[in-house]
Amino acid sequence: MPLIHLFLFDIDGTLLSAATDAHVEALHAALHEIHGVKARRGRPRPSRAGRTDGEIAREILLCAGVSARRIDERADDVRECCCRSYARLCPEDLSHTVLPAIPELLDWLSARDDVRLGLVTGNFETVARLKLARAGIGRYFPSGQGAFGSDSEDRAVLPAIARRRAGTGGVPHPRQRTVVVGDTPLDIACARADGLRCVAVATGPFGVNQLAGADVAVVNAVELRGVLGTELARP
Repeated sequence: MPLIHLFLFDIDGTLLSAATDAHVEALHAALHEIHGVKARRGRPRPSRAGRTDGEIAREILLCAGVSARRIDERADDVRECCCRSYARLCPEDLSHTVLPAIPELLDWLSARDDVRLGLVTGNFETVARLKLARAGIGRYFPSGQGAFGSDSEDRAVLPAIARRRAGTGGVPHPRQRTVVVGDTPLDIACARADGLRCVAVATGPFGVNQLAGADVAVVNAVELRGVLGTELARP
């Protein structure tokens, strides 16, 4: 049996680009329906890059004067409402948002018997799954694997959840054979929080120099394939 390497991919900015409009609208619709809070024009919006949906929702609600206790009490309602709204708002076809060379990369990885693919994303899981399905790449990421914003508002705990789900016999997948792939400093931080290696790709809002905290930072998915090949050669 080959040693299995677990690659945990972020979605927005790593696999897809410009696929967040309906997602943002769905989250705002949920905050309005559940808390009566409207996103105001002219008010600075919290940066979404690398953050969980729950964390973004909390910041908006706190700024609108909603108490932390009320936010906690209705967090499940916000999540469920956001997912329902996204199912209604999500475009039927998001294939144009798939970043260049990503399909070829996923084809290559999924064909190997020493690779397991998963997601580590701040998206609520229902949103993440539908987004990737409409983009045409959902089949690469099996259900029951990965970790999502619906698992925790704290992105730092998500890699450990994903490793546990990828494990066997109740033992989490080994840290030394797990790599987080993302496009933001928060992807790097969540990898470090679980003692994992991280490969960063500058296809999101941050350049290579801003991603220097990763073990390796690359420009695009073409370079990413070479780096992941090197990771696979690690003992």
